[in-house]
Amino acid sequence: MAGLAESGSNPDVELLYDINGLAKDAPHWFDRVMEFVGEYGLLFAIVLLVLWCWWSVRRRGGEDAASSVAALVWAPLAAGVAVLVNVPIRGFVERPRPFKTHDGLEVLVAGKDDFSFVSDHATLCMAMAAALFVANRKFGLAAIVLALFGGFIRVYMGVHYPTDVIGGFALGTAVALLLSPVAMALLTPLTRAVERSPRVGRLVRARGRGDAAGRGAVIPGARTESTEAGERDLAA
Repeated sequence: MAGLAESGSNPDVELLYDINGLAKDAPHWFDRVMEFVGEYGLLFAIVLLVLWCWWSVRRRGGEDAASSVAALVWAPLAAGVAVLVNVPIRGFVERPRPFKTHDGLEVLVAGKDDFSFVSDHATLCMAMAAALFVANRKFGLAAIVLALFGGFIRVYMGVHYPTDVIGGFALGTAVALLLSPVAMALLTPLTRAVERSPRVGRLVRARGRGDAAGRGAVIPGARTESTEAGERDLAA
């Protein structure tokens, strides 16, 4: 992998220069904005999407509230697990940062001395986005778009090759989706126990929302067809 970085004819390197070249032509203030967004902004935005989705699920209530919240709890946990999985991958591949082996790059962030493959930022963002998609497709799609844009910015900043970002997307998605059944099996009983608690039950379901989803249904406790189609959005 490191050998690929040294080849100027490699498409990965050519795309790196093409994307990073945009930073050279951009105003200084714009590069500073991209630096902040790439380092902190997009990751923070995805976290806000997870919290927004949780708030929506909590207010809606319903019989599936515990499983929905469990899926949302898995989102940050999936990101953490994915980054841990990336630690041995980075140590095995040992790919230098692109600015260490290529001249003429516009590097927007200094002090990046660790290995380049796989991108931690891309892994974190896509793991959370994929896990959020499992919980809610609307919020998940928005998070995936943000994660893809974040990967582009990492190359724009000159701190990653495009394949570093693609590898991060693949790793984050794999961890979030493949481990999701196990995570749900472990987290759903926990969130159900929290839901039954008089003290912290509001973290799962807002007070007075317990039977709101089932009102108007023919069978007590059953959800109406319109509620099923319009509100519940679990992909798995």
